Amino acid sequence: MQLVKQYSLFLENKPGLLAQVARQLAKARINVLAMTMMDSSEHGVLRMVVSDGVEKFRAAVAELNLPMTETDVLLVEMPNKPGSLADVCGKLAEAHINISYAYCTTGAPGGKTNGVFKVADMNKAMKVLRKTAPKHRDTKKKVRPHIMTR
Repeated sequence: MQLVKQYSLFLENKPGLLAQVARQLAKARINVLAMTMMDSSEHGVLRMVVSDGVEKFRAAVAELNLPMTETDVLLVEMPNKPGSLADVCGKLAEAHINISYAYCTTGAPGGKTNGVFKVADMNKAMKVLRKTAPKHRDTKKKVRPHIMTR
């Protein structure tokens, strides 16, 4: 898990603009780790987390002259299996940490996936998610099979 920058680009609702952004990132060799695109009646909001530094990203998209904001978010690596998202959300809920929004990548079956979380208290969330579940000893008495002889 790490604290990362999320970039929100505000795109007009017109054909080809998302492709233009994607081409610009490809040209700058910027790898997208996670993204989501949502729309409203006036514009679309493209939120993304990238593997490259802030300055490299800013320089790449500056040529497009698009309105942009930056936000701190948590990038959480999770197993790509049922219940992983529920585990993260459950831990945050138990600690009374509000999730403003979240989105996830898709991962390879049996592999890892990334979840991006915008939460009310980043520091508290990082502490909560870093904690590992305590290991419980097996308290059940082991039963040996009893073989009856005649």
